[in-house]
Amino acid sequence: MKQLPEAERPYEKLKMYGEEKLSNAELLAIIIKCGTKDENSIDIANRVLLLTQNLKGIKDVSIVDLMQIKGIGEVKAIQLKALCEITSRMSKNNNSISRRIKRPKDIAEILMEEMSFKKQEVIKAVILNTKNEILRIKDVSLGDISSATVSVKNILAENIRMQAPKIIIAHNHPSGDSTPSEADYNITKKIIKACDLLGIELLDHLVIGNGNYTSIMKKLHEGLVVKK
Repeated sequence: MKQLPEAERPYEKLKMYGEEKLSNAELLAIIIKCGTKDENSIDIANRVLLLTQNLKGIKDVSIVDLMQIKGIGEVKAIQLKALCEITSRMSKNNNSISRRIKRPKDIAEILMEEMSFKKQEVIKAVILNTKNEILRIKDVSLGDISSATVSVKNILAENIRMQAPKIIIAHNHPSGDSTPSEADYNITKKIIKACDLLGIELLDHLVIGNGNYTSIMKKLHEGLVVKK
């Protein structure tokens, strides 16, 4: 890398002109850091891009595949995979926040990929403004929704803190079956009562399965509830 003019070295170029002026290879070269005696980090970055076709393609290749590139050891391969995942998560957050929710399907589409294959139940609170735009999505509990650790207070805490008027609750069923349980209905009824007292509107409680979902609010409105 030292043989390159200073203004063309990735570190210096970013510092002088900003990250948006760097090519994909130059950005990767900063992560890769060091080259080999035969190739600099930009050369190695170009070979990574040749393998993956583009930056997004790093997500689709394995650590072992990346390590087949001379100059990419296990540590660098792991760093590249971690960077790709960070970028993916940032993109998901940016795409979700401020999105307006018009129907249960809208929020199900946002959460489905993340929640469908989790091996443990996760309860998420989707905080919304008066226009049904998402302000924040927050994990509020891990574990069985029927567990004593599930607190209505915890579920609504972010709405209270942000003074947000609306909320959607979602949790997954690790079995893949989105059919609500008796416990699901019971906690929903408790949340409805608490929301009424606090002036918060519960728009829905979704159960996420494996590629499917069920709206508990729809079931309650239809009278299709599990008997005690």
